[in-house]
Amino acid sequence: MRQRQRGMTFIGLLFVLGMAGVIVYAGIRLSTVYLNYMKVARSMNATAADYKGENPDLAAMRRSLEKHWQIESIDSVDAKEVEIAKDEGGVFLHVAYDDATPFIANVSLSVHFDKTVKVE
Repeated sequence: MRQRQRGMTFIGLLFVLGMAGVIVYAGIRLSTVYLNYMKVARSMNATAADYKGENPDLAAMRRSLEKHWQIESIDSVDAKEVEIAKDEGGVFLHVAYDDATPFIANVSLSVHFDKTVKVE
């Protein structure tokens, strides 16, 4: 009687482990990009909380945002790229930017971030 083979071969195991390794390596490389985005979001939320319930001065908000930027040491995007706009609904802080990190050889991973915070 012939018996059926069960499980995977050693070459199949190496292929699966290689793919898992590439995915884990990409996650490690992208972690710094996402941590930097979390700093940006935290700074924007802190600035919005500083001016909560007031009729904020846009220039004062810009200065506060720049101070938060310096404290958090954000270098992926400049504080001047944050758009501060006032309309009927209130004041909004909006930033949209792309961040890239090298992956393998000349291949890079690029991520697009878009964050809007409303000053309540």
